[in-house]
Amino acid sequence: MGTLLRETDRHAERIMVMVKNGTHEPGNDAIMRSWSRCVNEYRLHPDRPRTPSVIDRAALESRCERKADVIDCARYEMTTLYQQLADADLAVLLTDTDGVIIHMVSSPAFSAEVAPLGLRTGGLWSEAEAGTNGMGTCIAAAAPVAIRREDHFFTQFSNLTCSAVPVYDPSGEIAAVLDVSSRSKQMQQHLLVLLGMTARMIENRLIDQRFRNAHPLHFHSRPEFVYTLHEGKLAVDDEGHILAANRSALFQLGLQSMDEIRSRRIEDLFQTSLEDMLQRSMSSSFHPVVTYRANAALRFFAVARRPASSATANVHPISATAAAALVNPTPLPERRSPHRPAALRAVSPSRATFKDQRLLAHLETARRVIARQTPVLLWGETGSGKEVFARATHDASPHADGAFVAVNCASLPETLIESELFGYRAGAFTGAQRSGRRGKILQADGGTLFLDEIADMPLELQARLLRVLDERQVTPLGTEDTQPVDFQLISGSHQNLPALVREGRFREDLYYRLAGIELELPALRERSDKRELIHDMLKAESGGDSRLSADAERLLMDYPWPGNIRQLRHVLRSASALADGQAITREHLPALILHPAPMSAHAHVPAQVAMSCDTPAGAEEDAPQPVKLNPIQANERQVLLQMLEQHRWNVSNVAKALDVSRNTLYRKLHKLHIEVSHPE
Repeated sequence: MGTLLRETDRHAERIMVMVKNGTHEPGNDAIMRSWSRCVNEYRLHPDRPRTPSVIDRAALESRCERKADVIDCARYEMTTLYQQLADADLAVLLTDTDGVIIHMVSSPAFSAEVAPLGLRTGGLWSEAEAGTNGMGTCIAAAAPVAIRREDHFFTQFSNLTCSAVPVYDPSGEIAAVLDVSSRSKQMQQHLLVLLGMTARMIENRLIDQRFRNAHPLHFHSRPEFVYTLHEGKLAVDDEGHILAANRSALFQLGLQSMDEIRSRRIEDLFQTSLEDMLQRSMSSSFHPVVTYRANAALRFFAVARRPASSATANVHPISATAAAALVNPTPLPERRSPHRPAALRAVSPSRATFKDQRLLAHLETARRVIARQTPVLLWGETGSGKEVFARATHDASPHADGAFVAVNCASLPETLIESELFGYRAGAFTGAQRSGRRGKILQADGGTLFLDEIADMPLELQARLLRVLDERQVTPLGTEDTQPVDFQLISGSHQNLPALVREGRFREDLYYRLAGIELELPALRERSDKRELIHDMLKAESGGDSRLSADAERLLMDYPWPGNIRQLRHVLRSASALADGQAITREHLPALILHPAPMSAHAHVPAQVAMSCDTPAGAEEDAPQPVKLNPIQANERQVLLQMLEQHRWNVSNVAKALDVSRNTLYRKLHKLHIEVSHPE
């Protein structure tokens, strides 16, 4: 007891002396300002703690009702963050702007332990009430804060470490504070990064929820960041006026606050209109299209959609044509909605037929080996139809009555992929969904699991997947219980997995476990059924209302299609719209005439070497013109382009792989007309 009193006295004395003298420790400015507020404004004393305040149930319910949409948007993200941190001795908390805890995710044991401190729903943690602390000080400072143990004003909280960030509503005002409190003795700076990411996800959800009748517009200066946490996001009304924007949008547009953007029109920000952006987005299957900043040369990639509340908002625009990529389309016997465009009607994958002889042979091989529980690894250029082929294999397999579960490992954030694959159990922690979550692997039990872009799976999760494949058991997050699973496995990749294994970027043991048999799918330019596929896809895109002139058909047949099926789909969709029911001619195929594919597209190399088919429609406007190189240089250029794609255009990593200096590599790239960022 005596030791505790001495520590309390020392803590109180340290705070009072520093406040009185106006001194502070290096890097402690925010905490010093908070201590000063506590002493001079709130008249608190560090060794005279107050009884933790907890508001009554009726008042808490009233506050929760006022913040219902914020809680609803935060609930899933808080649960995901708690799973990611994987520490039973911490709590993820959400407070309103008065510092009242309105939602909490924690283990039952830790919740019971910290409840006497007021760390529970209904607890009041404003600075005026609880002194310097993560939640209250974040509200007072309107900025992220980290409060480590003795940084707390009151000694009774000095065994806690808290990190907190503000959550902003669509108007730009603070709507809530997100906090992680634990018993950790370390100042976990990485928590502020994770909390910031989680806050941005909550803010984006809040825009979607509050503006369901508005058109969402997603944009970024780099196309790969559209549809990610880093994208700029706008809510736009039917007249093109901006109703809301997230923080990333303001930052990218060089604006400081919502007051600078509210009620302005799309035309004031970009060199386009809402209707033009909607039309181009639909024509590109909602892949990002190029636009420019109004009155500036800044380039952005953007996608606009119809409001979420509209009848067609939830229709996925790729479903029909994705199936048409490798099949003769046969409509499902479903009732057609008058609001659903013909081009978007689904196709039954189970009725898929293939006319290219290599595809037919591969399909027969895949059907035979998967019946013996042999995993299948599909390799093919991006957009060549790996998922459709996998579904056709499933439909002819012994597990055809089970589910076909497809997971694109490249499209899931690393923070979510683990819970998506393995799921979590109900009751594992406070705030978890009542029914728990069945991961994709359990959903595929009795059916087929298709892991597309398997090369993009993080290394640490590759180890867990390998264990599941070996043991045929899954352990959901938040529990030690295992559940048996029985599924067929098909994987897909457009990258060279053996090369990634050699570079240490993919586990060798997992590669051999996946590649029971490896099948290479032909690119569109190599398929013998290309003519039939073009006509089938045109029928699906236009609802049977369009036909090809002989000249247009010849142009389509001669084009090398570096973007494969996806590029073909975009071109036919645009051509159908331009022709408007008339015969499609060369004039309706401007992209193929004005921007022909580079010569390298004819070479049999992965599609990303010549042009990534994930490149947004419209981005081809900025594609470089073909360069004149001799055959040796052309081959060297192909190899370098492939290595750059494999290393995500990181020149330093490519230089290391080639064992040359960066300057030497930059000179070679310049000589071969490959444009990259200049060296620092």
